[in-house]
Amino acid sequence: MTRFPYRRFRRIALLAAGCVLLAVSGCGGDSGDEAAGPQAQKQRQGAARGVPQGLPGMPPLLDPNDVYAADRPNMLSPVVKDFPSRVYVPNTESDTVSVIDPRTYKVVETIPVGSQPQHVVPSWDLKTLWVNNDRGHTLTPIDPATGKAGRTVPVHDPYNLYFTPDGKYAVVMASMDRELVFRDAHTMARRKTVPVSCLGVNHADFSPDGRYFIVSCEFSGELLKVDTARMRVIGQQKLPFDGAMPQDVKIASDGKTWYIADMMADGLWVLNGDKFTEPWLMPTGKGAHGLYVSRDSKSMYISNRGEGSISVLDLASRKLVHKWELPEGGSPDMGGVSADGKVLWLSGRYNSEVYAIDTTDGHQIAKIPVGAGPHGLAVYPQPGRYSLGHTGIFR
Repeated sequence: MTRFPYRRFRRIALLAAGCVLLAVSGCGGDSGDEAAGPQAQKQRQGAARGVPQGLPGMPPLLDPNDVYAADRPNMLSPVVKDFPSRVYVPNTESDTVSVIDPRTYKVVETIPVGSQPQHVVPSWDLKTLWVNNDRGHTLTPIDPATGKAGRTVPVHDPYNLYFTPDGKYAVVMASMDRELVFRDAHTMARRKTVPVSCLGVNHADFSPDGRYFIVSCEFSGELLKVDTARMRVIGQQKLPFDGAMPQDVKIASDGKTWYIADMMADGLWVLNGDKFTEPWLMPTGKGAHGLYVSRDSKSMYISNRGEGSISVLDLASRKLVHKWELPEGGSPDMGGVSADGKVLWLSGRYNSEVYAIDTTDGHQIAKIPVGAGPHGLAVYPQPGRYSLGHTGIFR
């Protein structure tokens, strides 16, 4: 008879006891990550890679050094992978949304919506596109699977719309009401109203951990820092430029540097969001307006609405490396990057047109006539696991 070594037996017994006491830790084959679900798996994987803990309920970053790691070319969520590729253009003066097929560069449908639609915003769960009818005080939902508009939802002064990273709340930028309004992300029922002392809240972006967001105030030339969980303003500053008019807000891929386009200062404010100290100005072009990150997280495209150009910023060096001029001028405004990263789509705010721009060399592929006053167009679907709002900020 073979003797069973005591020390080995003792180790096995201790291991078995540990598995009984800590079954939830995954000692068994079907426990642990599988039992806790995919969200727990992502959280454990993120923690293992050193990703800082974020806002409770927020999906962790895929890469602590790249907030856009989930936005790689054609990396579509299962939720959107079967949606037809379209470009949705809100026409503020026509009260319509023009729908462009990006394969043919032609408008294939025109959807009537409410008064003064400003932006088309993907919902946090990626299932709905919300048209912000600012002066109509409504949101029009569009089903991106069918392209059909649903019943409007009453929401006062929805100039722009964002979603908290945990998916709980929509944040309405009520520009004329001078409010940030936190609403249920699905029903749009009002949950908390945050009055602000600045004028013209309009654009925002969230910190990598989701615990705060930076807001631009267009008409008073100010920035706000807002605590996401507490739903309160925790910082406010005046930009150091007479007549400043901040627009789009976008965090760099490294999660450390913030950029704020300023259409009167003709450039980008470069901000340390954590410290919220005074930013410095990087000139880019007349009427700097929209900010969009490339699919490889290396570049940022800046639309200079006042001169009909697009500046390209290298994010690693913080240097401007290109300026692409539209061949016939124009007013490039808001938009987004195609799912494959090859085309930058921008509305021509004052020219009733949309521009399709090749991201390899900046040449204009197409110019498509649309309704009057095209503004915050959305390219959809785009890569990413969830949407933080605007025309598509994906993580």
